[in-house]
Amino acid sequence: MPIIVNLDVMMAKRKMSLTELSEKLDITMANLSILKTGKAKAIRFSTLEAICKELNCQPADILEFME
Repeated sequence: MPIIVNLDVMMAKRKMSLTELSEKLDITMANLSILKTGKAKAIRFSTLEAICKELNCQPADILEFME
């Protein structure tokens, strides 16, 4: 898939664990893990917005297009 998910990079930059982010966003660790590993086929804008707010970043910091 040409869309790369850099959630793990942003979490590392913010020194935040998957567990901590999951608790703050009230999203299951399983769903965040699927997103983090790049196995997700879609993401809701509301989820992307919540992640960006919590990690203080832009959507482009999380998602990247690569041919």
